[in-house]
Amino acid sequence: MTGTEVEGARVGVLDGSKARFRAWLLEGLSEQSARHPGPHATPRAETEGHSWWRVMCLTGVDYFSTLGYQPGIAALAAGLLSPIATLVLIALTLLGALPVYRRVAHESPHGEGSIAMLERLLSWWSGKIFVLVLLGFAATDFMITITLSAADAAAHVVENPFAPHWMEGGNLWITLLLVGALGGVFLKGFKEAIGIAVVLVGTYLTLNVVVLAVSAWEVIGHPVRIGDWTDALTAEHSSPFAMVGVALLVFPKLALGMSGFETGVAVMPQVKGDPTDTWAKPAGRIRETRKLLTTAAVIMSCFLLLSSLATTILIPQDEFRSGGQANGRALAYLAHEHLGQVFGTVYDVSTIAILWFAGASALAGLLNLVPRYLPRYGMAPEWTRAVRPLVLVFMAAAVLITVWFDANVDAQSGAYATGVLVLMLSASFASTVAVHRRGHRGATLGFGAITAVFAYTLVTNVVERPDGIKIAAIFIVAILLTSFGSRIHRAFELRAAEVDFDAEAARLVDQAAASGPLRLIANEPQEHSTREYRAKESDQRAHTHIPEGVPLLFLEVFVRDSSDFTQDITVRGDEKHGARRLRVEGPTVPNAIAAVLLALRDSTGEVPHAYFSWTEGDPFSHLIRFLVFGDGEVAPVTREVLRRAEPDPARRPRVHVG
Repeated sequence: MTGTEVEGARVGVLDGSKARFRAWLLEGLSEQSARHPGPHATPRAETEGHSWWRVMCLTGVDYFSTLGYQPGIAALAAGLLSPIATLVLIALTLLGALPVYRRVAHESPHGEGSIAMLERLLSWWSGKIFVLVLLGFAATDFMITITLSAADAAAHVVENPFAPHWMEGGNLWITLLLVGALGGVFLKGFKEAIGIAVVLVGTYLTLNVVVLAVSAWEVIGHPVRIGDWTDALTAEHSSPFAMVGVALLVFPKLALGMSGFETGVAVMPQVKGDPTDTWAKPAGRIRETRKLLTTAAVIMSCFLLLSSLATTILIPQDEFRSGGQANGRALAYLAHEHLGQVFGTVYDVSTIAILWFAGASALAGLLNLVPRYLPRYGMAPEWTRAVRPLVLVFMAAAVLITVWFDANVDAQSGAYATGVLVLMLSASFASTVAVHRRGHRGATLGFGAITAVFAYTLVTNVVERPDGIKIAAIFIVAILLTSFGSRIHRAFELRAAEVDFDAEAARLVDQAAASGPLRLIANEPQEHSTREYRAKESDQRAHTHIPEGVPLLFLEVFVRDSSDFTQDITVRGDEKHGARRLRVEGPTVPNAIAAVLLALRDSTGEVPHAYFSWTEGDPFSHLIRFLVFGDGEVAPVTREVLRRAEPDPARRPRVHVG
């Protein structure tokens, strides 16, 4: 074999490898978003879903896993007042977050969440931009869930007495290893996770019951500990009212204890409803999801209060600080201290597993959220509908966040709380608007009060921990820039899913096609009158040399919402003012015209001709008008859309400009 042949064979092997890698990377790419093999994936039509308590375990790997670090964060934030601040948090959970998300489950029963509720409130570009900002906060919530959970899992690994000495101080590389393993699981293909979640949540909660029961026995057996705690409280604060006041001020820092509600409504498609449920009215699914949310909130509230009391009374305050043995692992500290190293190690393994799986739940939530909105807005490339490229993007972001925060749990808690609170604020506001529109005055006042509390909590958290809003701002700016960059890049796509002709439009097309190739005048009517249509036809025949006697059709596009990217187009025909008209609604004028021309070519078998007039004005301003308002200089844009959609010039509809 000659050198040239060897080189050619090598190039062929490389090309084949690239093709196989590309096929693997984009596996599952389709127009149907959010149908990846993750724990939040929509069940197939033939499946009935799962019992609510099993799905509760799925969302519980995120919600319940916060017990791994929440007591320690509460102790750092509130000190000896941690149990009182936790009571305030529990009140907000049961009287605020729970009613809000029960309403979200009713208003958005197919897993869209509060973002979809707010999307319906705002139109045009304001709605799209608002959703993008909320997606930035949602990305903050889910991404920090991944990195914070992995960092806390690493803390449990390092602090375990059986851990090899070479792991000491290795929090960063262990966290990165866990994040990489999580990404590897999703790249391989994440199978249905409910069964695994049930085992993890059941084991973890059982071990926590044991730890808290032993801790309670320790406190009861040594009542002096309670006296020491109350004496210290009295020494620090002059009265019970002062204690409550301080607790009200510091409880926003404990907001991590409410982190699972958004995930709870995201998994709604997995909940089995009634046999009589329909897509429009899934009453059984809504009822079972509300049961899921209520049960999870009650269980978590009990664990939060008991764990806060146990850790505050039994653990010295210095151990909660950075470098202390209870930092990020307060309940694990109690497990080792009072139940021995073997049980403590079992508890550590369980905690590491559920924290790691909480990251899997969060990543699956992101993989549901991004394809649901961005490709539909034209604000993401088509490859974002595939799982693996998105996993690589999210894992790269997780690595950067982990390195930035040096895998520190306390440092990430502010960013986590910011994302959680913004989503809860948006959900409470959306619920307020929903009940107000239905005329429920009492519910409106109640949800309005909850919205005000969440707004206060968010503002307080941002003032105290500005790093959270900084991280969220980075995500928001990144999403806005990439989204609008993608929108501009994809502006010249065809952007029509289907083109249908009503009966009258089909009749007019058939009549005109009987005389040869269709000839259409692109018209933007200033007034609907016989005089205007005759003047338009005369002008086009004079300037573009339309053959005499050839029948003409007027094609008119009306922009309904230029912020939309794609939509189905229905062509409606009529004969008025002495003109035969084809009228359509679309997000942009040139793209809609191009889509109709290609559909006419396919239906008649002949290449149609379209006639335009030049538009007066600056080309750059026309380009901006096209990108923002969907019109501008129509003729050259229509031609460019056709050029990209149909590479064969012989089959491309003709564009004439006079």
